[in-house]
Amino acid sequence: MAAGMTTRLVHADQAGIEEAGALLAGGGIAAIPTETVYGLAACMRGPGVPEIFAAKGRPQDNPLIVHIADVSMLGQVVAAIPHAAMDLMDAFWPGPLSLILKKNPGVPDTVSAGLDTVAVRMPAHPVARAIIRAAGEPLAAPSANTSGRPSPTRAEHVLADLNGRIPLIVDGGPCDVGVESTVLDLSGGYPTILRPGDITAQQIRKVVPEIRIRRTAADDDAVPASPGMKYRHYAPSAQVVVLDGKPAHVAREVRQRYDYDREVRRHPRILCADRRTDLFADLDCRSLGQGAADTEQRLFDELRRADIDGRDVIYFLYEDDMGTAVRNRILKAAAAAEGSERAE
Repeated sequence: MAAGMTTRLVHADQAGIEEAGALLAGGGIAAIPTETVYGLAACMRGPGVPEIFAAKGRPQDNPLIVHIADVSMLGQVVAAIPHAAMDLMDAFWPGPLSLILKKNPGVPDTVSAGLDTVAVRMPAHPVARAIIRAAGEPLAAPSANTSGRPSPTRAEHVLADLNGRIPLIVDGGPCDVGVESTVLDLSGGYPTILRPGDITAQQIRKVVPEIRIRRTAADDDAVPASPGMKYRHYAPSAQVVVLDGKPAHVAREVRQRYDYDREVRRHPRILCADRRTDLFADLDCRSLGQGAADTEQRLFDELRRADIDGRDVIYFLYEDDMGTAVRNRILKAAAAAEGSERAE
């Protein structure tokens, strides 16, 4: 990776797709849009994979998800396809579900972090699939951000983190989903959700009834089987305080904290469901919309916006209808951001 390289931003039109495909096929890396978040991609078997880790500052033992354009590419990635996997692909692909399966021996250890398994998905974003086809092989792609920062849901987020570190960003507009894919491990005895996402456990159980949900973080000395299980994640520069409970109690707690912050010259911001914004009409408060889909789509953008606006602390009012994917991400953000906490 050349130091101080020029990062070009191109439209997600045919010319941009062809340029990205040619760059990737030639061993380079590029940021591309998907329906979940922007990904930093390289051809799975190409020399660009180590450049992904260097550009992001990503630990080498954090595996990458492989993205395919259609099922004809699947044999390049996995050794076998269990019946459960086929049923899930029929139900949810293309879409935000990554399946961990036994890998094809041709998948480099740099992609799988030395594991005998690999995570694979078919993105729903048509530009992502077109770029994969233009590159001519599956693409390894984590989120296109500096490691530990909130994931990028707009091209400008990628540029803010990786300008001068990668050669190309394909601007496909804001991501529709806004959080990373659900990761489901099918390589062992029981199908296990390792990372929640837009596709919920309830939806998966309609296809594969017997699933488990991993609720604990990976051991510090273990190689994680999935991205998002280890290391700092999703943290803005601001302190993050997550609050949940009865709305009236939470509102009283937030106001007390907010007033103290202003007294000591800190600049707080409140993030909450649209139906709660009236409780904070006189304060710096931004709506996360209504329900899980809205909150997922806005979450990372709002965490980044708070930093841009110079906010020192974020009060995040979590409610159950925001969903497990949002809960997972905001608690990780609170754990990763210095001085952050969860209050009930």
